Amino acid sequence: MTGPTDDPRTQSPGPRTRWLRRLAPLLTLAALAALVIATGWHRQLSLETLVRHREILDAFVATHRVMAITAFMALYVAVAALSIPGAVYLTIASGILFGVVTGGLASIVGATVGGTLVFLIARTALGEPIARRAGPLTRRLAEGFRQDAFSYLLLLRLVPVFPFFLVNLVPALAGVGLLPFVAATALGIVPAAFAFAFLGAGLDSVIAAQKAAYEACLASDRHGCRLEFDLWRAVTPELMAALAVVAVVALIPIVVRHMRARRMCMPRDG
Repeated sequence: MTGPTDDPRTQSPGPRTRWLRRLAPLLTLAALAALVIATGWHRQLSLETLVRHREILDAFVATHRVMAITAFMALYVAVAALSIPGAVYLTIASGILFGVVTGGLASIVGATVGGTLVFLIARTALGEPIARRAGPLTRRLAEGFRQDAFSYLLLLRLVPVFPFFLVNLVPALAGVGLLPFVAATALGIVPAAFAFAFLGAGLDSVIAAQKAAYEACLASDRHGCRLEFDLWRAVTPELMAALAVVAVVALIPIVVRHMRARRMCMPRDG
């Protein structure tokens, strides 16, 4: 007779099974991202799509504003979590649909929540196993990351040298805490989020002009009608102000790098 401990159903899963369970959420994200890109759904994240459905979207926002903002943030979370190209278009669209303040805040929330999901999934799936197998150099880098996680993460968000998804993964592998990650991510993307939302508000007049030209082309039964966005066809004070804000935000990485270099070069007392 076999005892209770000999029953295969009561035995704990092997190392391979446990490893697959840990990787399952990360593999699910990767599979969903591959599906979206393979089917071309990510191409719908464009200003052309916004213009085609502008009247419907405006009507929905006007009658169900809270629901529209919630749906936008949910879409942004999915785009950020799956690392799908198109987040910039979403941020611009937020300014067009909701205005600068509301659109910027909705984009910040969506990007932060989406990035945090990737961070948590990566930390659960890969953090501890990779940390155990890391060499001495990697461990020293991870320890330095932990000592000043907030400042380093904030710098990585303000100075977008690396892709957004990569900055979500590396802190997870380095063992960074959840609170520093969320705080640095939310604060670090504030300038760009509001700048692109402001750009969207300035683009509203340009989009209206391009839509009118497109509809006129369709009405004349001409072939090859396309929605093409030429910013300089409809230069407005709002557009010029938005472009100026984006230019200022683009200078932030240069200023931050310069200040960081100066601080590192300053002699220390003692």
